[in-house]
Amino acid sequence: MTTNSSSLFFLTATRRLALSSAAVLALCFTASAVQAQPKVMRIVVPYAPGGPIDVTARLMAERVKDTLGTVIIENRPGGGGNIGADVVAKAAPDGLTIGIAAVATHAINPWLYSKMPYNAATDFAPITQMLRVPNVLVMNADTAQRLNINSLADLIRYAKANPAKLNYGSGGNGSAGHLAGEMFKAQAGIFALHIPYNGGNPAQLALLSGQVDFNFDNLATASANIKAGKLKALAVTTVERSSVLPEVPAVAEMLKGFAIDTWWGLVAPAATPKDVVAKLNQAFVAALNSPEAKTRFAALMAEPVANTPEQFGAFMKAELAKYEKVVKASGARVD
Repeated sequence: MTTNSSSLFFLTATRRLALSSAAVLALCFTASAVQAQPKVMRIVVPYAPGGPIDVTARLMAERVKDTLGTVIIENRPGGGGNIGADVVAKAAPDGLTIGIAAVATHAINPWLYSKMPYNAATDFAPITQMLRVPNVLVMNADTAQRLNINSLADLIRYAKANPAKLNYGSGGNGSAGHLAGEMFKAQAGIFALHIPYNGGNPAQLALLSGQVDFNFDNLATASANIKAGKLKALAVTTVERSSVLPEVPAVAEMLKGFAIDTWWGLVAPAATPKDVVAKLNQAFVAALNSPEAKTRFAALMAEPVANTPEQFGAFMKAELAKYEKVVKASGARVD
C-alpha cells in the first residue's frame, strides 16, 4: 500500500512538473512570437476619409509595404487639421508614427488660430513633399460672357473700371480660396467683395448658380465643370502653368511672384533620428516616382513633388512666412 502511494505521488509530481514545464515553454514561445511580430507603421491623416489627401496617403501606404512593411492609415479629423497634426507632433520619435503636413496645418493655421496645440516650425521632422494641386481662378461662364471677360487681363480691367461690382466666394474665412482672393486683390490693385461659404462645395454651387462672379477653386474639383463649359478658367495659381491644364496661363505671368496652391507631404516627430528619416524618404520618394502612382495622381489633377527632407523643410518654412503676411492682411481669424 505504501509502495503504491509512493508511486502515485511520484507520477503526480512528474505530471505536474511536465505541465509546468510545458506552460513555461508556451509562455516563452508566446513572448518570442510577440517580439517576432513586425511593428506596424501608421500615417496619421488629419482629415476625414475619402478626400484627395486621404486617397493619396492610402496609395503611398500600399506602395511602400515591400520596403517598410505594413502601413495603416489613421484618420484624425477636426480643428482644421490641427488635431491630427498634433498627434504626430506628440508621438514617439521612432519612425512608426508619421503624418500629413498640409498647407493648412503647417502654413495657414498657425496664423489663423489664436491657440495652436503644436509648433509648426519646430515640432516636426520633414520627410518629403508628396503632391501639389493647382488652384484655378474660375468664373461663371455666363457671367464671363455677359461681362465680356475672356482673360485675366479682362477681369482686372473690368474690376478697375467697375469698383466693388464684382464678388468672389470661398469655402470660408481663412480658406485657401479666401486667401488666394485677397492676394489677388492686393497685387492686382482691385476690390471684390468676399463671400464665405461653409465649405468648398457650397462655394462652387454658388459660383455655378451665378450668386458669385469668380472663385479660386481646387483644380481637381473645378475641372469637370471647366470641361463642361459651365466655368471659365482664367488662370492657375502655380508659379508656372499646370501640366494638367497647359492652355491656361498662370496668374504669375501677369502678377509677378503670385503663387498659392494646395500641397501636402509627410512629416515625423521632431526628434526622429536622421537615419530613420532618410530611410522613410527613400521609400516614399520611390513610391511617388512610380509609374502607377503618377497615373493615379494625374486622375486627381495632382502633381507629384518628391524631394529631400531639407528641401521640404525649406519649402514649409517659406510657406509659413508667406501666409503670415497673407492671413494678417486678410484679417481672417477662426477663434
